[in-house]
Amino acid sequence: MTVLTPPPPPNPPPQRLRVVQRDPSRRTPMVGLPRRPLSDVYHYLLTVPWPRLMAFVVLLYVTLNTIFATLYMVGGDCIQNARPGNFADSFFFSVQTLATIGYGVMAPKTAWSHWLVTVEAFVGMLSVAMVTGLMFSKFSKPTARVEFSKVAIIAPRNGIPTLMFRMSNQRANQIVEARIQVAIALSERTLEGETMRRFFDLQMVRQQNIIFALSWTAMHVIDEASPLFGHTETSLGETDAEIVVSLVGMDETMSQPVHARWSYLPAELRWNHRFVDIIRSNERGERRIDLRYFHDVEPLDAAVVGDA
Repeated sequence: MTVLTPPPPPNPPPQRLRVVQRDPSRRTPMVGLPRRPLSDVYHYLLTVPWPRLMAFVVLLYVTLNTIFATLYMVGGDCIQNARPGNFADSFFFSVQTLATIGYGVMAPKTAWSHWLVTVEAFVGMLSVAMVTGLMFSKFSKPTARVEFSKVAIIAPRNGIPTLMFRMSNQRANQIVEARIQVAIALSERTLEGETMRRFFDLQMVRQQNIIFALSWTAMHVIDEASPLFGHTETSLGETDAEIVVSLVGMDETMSQPVHARWSYLPAELRWNHRFVDIIRSNERGERRIDLRYFHDVEPLDAAVVGDA
């Protein structure tokens, strides 16, 4: 009896990197870029996640104390009240010196140790100043907590096909003079056979919101002047399309500009759907926004789609 083995499953298509990455760790690889790991350390540390930054600070702290503890041991019996040749005593004496604690139990007693204490105290002063500035800059960096709908929709609006997506301010304050810019990236092939990635601006019904406090539904009318005019769900996928959204505004609490970005791929567009209404009224007639339905969509009636 012959047993037929099923063919192996086809390899899944490789995931295309977005223009706007939702995961900061996923970036388009750059080949040929000069490697200069120490040229922009400050910017790198400002952009890394907090756990990685704290791990770096702890590693730097332990490394500095280990280096100075080793140098103290090179000087022999140079620390008063410390056990000669004991690395732990040298390490903890380095900790006290680097942090300028000075408990008074151990103290330098030779010229070698005095010079090392001088150098280490200076290094400790610089290190505390740099780490404090780095931590403050990272902690006080203004950010916008703007939630974008997970999908965008293309559906008739007053009988005209319209691209729509929702945004929500997740903070209890307001973003003043909020402004959005939307563009679509399309891959085009020239007559010479070259493939180019081009960006086309999408004119929004309302590009500016004086006070962005709760939610905002952005709309782009797909008429003859729209780069989306004539495209279908299939054709957008073939052109490697990506809709890129950029929001800029002023945080009223910190009086500093904030920005947020998002993007939608063709697979994240819902054709002939509408967003579930998130505006609710309680028994007293007071209006409120229910963000539990913020990402939900529902299909349109066939009659509505047919009329459009």
